[in-house]
Amino acid sequence: MFRRSAVTLTQGYLGSKHSTNLTRNLNKVNMLKQIHARRIEGLDKNIWVEFTKMATEYKTVNLGQGFPDFSPPDFAKEAFVKAIAGENFMLNQYTRAFGHPPLVNILAQFFGKLQGRKIDPLTNVLVTVGAYEALFCIFQALIDEGDEVIIIEPYFDCYEPMVKMAGGHPVFVPLRLKPVKADRLLSSGDWELNPAELTSKFTKRTKAIIINTPNNPLGKVYRQEELQVIADLCIQHDVLCFSDEVYEWLVYDGNQHVRIASLPGMWERTITVGSGGKSFSATGWKVGWAIGPDHLLKHLRNIHQNSVYHCPTAAQEAVAQGFMTEFERLGRADSYFTQLPQQLQGKRDRLTRALCASGLKPIVPEGGYFLIADIANLKIDLPDSDDQDDAFDYRVVKWLIKNKGLSTIPVSSFYSYEHKKDFDNYLRFCFVKEDSTLTAAEKILKEWSPKRV
Repeated sequence: MFRRSAVTLTQGYLGSKHSTNLTRNLNKVNMLKQIHARRIEGLDKNIWVEFTKMATEYKTVNLGQGFPDFSPPDFAKEAFVKAIAGENFMLNQYTRAFGHPPLVNILAQFFGKLQGRKIDPLTNVLVTVGAYEALFCIFQALIDEGDEVIIIEPYFDCYEPMVKMAGGHPVFVPLRLKPVKADRLLSSGDWELNPAELTSKFTKRTKAIIINTPNNPLGKVYRQEELQVIADLCIQHDVLCFSDEVYEWLVYDGNQHVRIASLPGMWERTITVGSGGKSFSATGWKVGWAIGPDHLLKHLRNIHQNSVYHCPTAAQEAVAQGFMTEFERLGRADSYFTQLPQQLQGKRDRLTRALCASGLKPIVPEGGYFLIADIANLKIDLPDSDDQDDAFDYRVVKWLIKNKGLSTIPVSSFYSYEHKKDFDNYLRFCFVKEDSTLTAAEKILKEWSPKRV
């Protein structure tokens, strides 16, 4: 009815001086009826957009975003430069859509050795534009309308919207703090899944569970016995497992990274996601991958070829050369995968001491880029928020940015709506930073002690 009237009105004014403006305005009104797809409703708010903008505006010391502000290793950078400017000009052109041959070959060789199985580079490895695209392909290819996906909280914030965009229904189960002695710092290992609670989340509608180890933001590294509980439930209920392992090399204090795909009966139902950017401290290169059985990966290839299609060749070549170097050094003292966690453990400990001295209560991470700190006892006068739904940690983060010049991330943003209020007393800090950045953060924390506010 409305569209027919609009056409009639427009035709009646053709030739008049008002016709152009009227048509433009009517088109705007018509567009409002079809401007967005229902599947993206409620997904417009994003903490990275919001807090990156604020960090830039207030020129903060940025411990919020998860990227190193130091250089990748020389051998990786030199490989990238050679790929772009070397004699093989074809490295500036398209390569194989599902993964540059040198990269898929070395990934298959590398992870085949770690998992103790033969991995076919052509059918068991898909290279993606960062781990983000790998996750997108997973959910689009394997989750259908009404499928339930179990998400362990806290979780990387893209999991929930990606499940919803695929038509799936996220089902949440939180890690919970076990009883501990009060005379020591808490560790991310003190947070555990309740097996009975986890079991209750598996139903006939459950299609998959997604895990993240080491975990962002908590830093928890799952022990083999914890992963075995998950594996047993996946096998019992015929459920897929999506394992986000982008921080696999960043494990501290002698802890071991266990790959759930290596457990009996799990390779056939698991897709493992990895990251060249996290592996070589080059997050801007955006090279990721998915590794798994062909009967699952063939569906991811279908999504990849009809969306992104191809990843930058030179970046893939650089990551391939990086893994070739690391394959020769694997387990040795001169391996970057040995040296980097040693370096980052020192940075973690440094930031932990600074937070303790300021009166906050850090949770010491076993792995990853981040640590979270308990701010439950923080007593500051926070201004009223423009958004009444803002959690306590959101308000503290905004206050720190505006008043102290320090950027962090609210941990409640890594929880579902139903659990946000139960976990809004933590902030996430990234310690994968130059010493000068950590020094600047220490200065802010020293000058501002919550005890004195």
